[in-house]
Amino acid sequence: MDEATTQSLAPETKGVSEKFRRELVISGYSPRTIKMYSMYVNAFLKHSGKNPETAGRDDVVAFLASMKEKGASNATLALVHAALKFLFHNILKLKIIDEIKTPKKAKYLPTVLTKEEVRALLKAAGKGRNRLLLQFIYSSGVRVSEAVNMRAEDINFKERIGKVKSGKGSKDRIIILSRNWCRPAKKYADGKKVKSPFLFSKKNGKQFSPDMVQRLVKRSAMKAGLQKEVTPHTLRHSFATHLLEAGENIRKIQELLGHSSLNTTQIYTHVSTEQLKKVESPLDSL
Repeated sequence: MDEATTQSLAPETKGVSEKFRRELVISGYSPRTIKMYSMYVNAFLKHSGKNPETAGRDDVVAFLASMKEKGASNATLALVHAALKFLFHNILKLKIIDEIKTPKKAKYLPTVLTKEEVRALLKAAGKGRNRLLLQFIYSSGVRVSEAVNMRAEDINFKERIGKVKSGKGSKDRIIILSRNWCRPAKKYADGKKVKSPFLFSKKNGKQFSPDMVQRLVKRSAMKAGLQKEVTPHTLRHSFATHLLEAGENIRKIQELLGHSSLNTTQIYTHVSTEQLKKVESPLDSL
């Protein structure tokens, strides 16, 4: 879609589109974000039909309204708004986006597994590499992209810590490793027949893809008979919630998750059912 849209742009507009993409690259945005932002900006440029230098507030509002009328969610509109803000502020040097408001994104509580459900999921993954991979995501709270990009050289089994390099927001951070995970994981890493720089790899030594991990989690959840919608990110949510329920400091959890804002981590205070169950109803003290 993005490539076809780019091809249909006027030469001067195509130049702005390419400059926009390059600026995102050198600013450290992830390939996925660059792809999405470029797609939305190209769609806007085509929709306005103007030289980007002459585009204004009304063009942005008209584009956002057209997307909303086509069924775009509030979350999508927020993403489009962010992409257009980068275009106008960083490329066109026009401050017109801040005054244009989009509907607030709906806030949903994340799906969290109980400890019993986590045990069932891990058991269903089978022995060996697959179970170790899911254990790693749950026990360290990493994102699926961070798990598949994790290199063996960044794991210290003796100290039981690892380093996530250039995670979301291009920030390095330290993660914890489970004592029960380290010994079998080291045995797996040392016993690979085909060496690979990645901690987890296919038999031919090649890197896992996030989609492969998604499918592994889905298969394991079905085999375990879990009724919830389970993804690799569910394990990350469960990691944070279970630490909070165990009384761990929320700022430490923020560091382990790699959240830039404590507000992002605060959502886990809303899903910690163990803490809620400790609250006594006022009826019981009448």
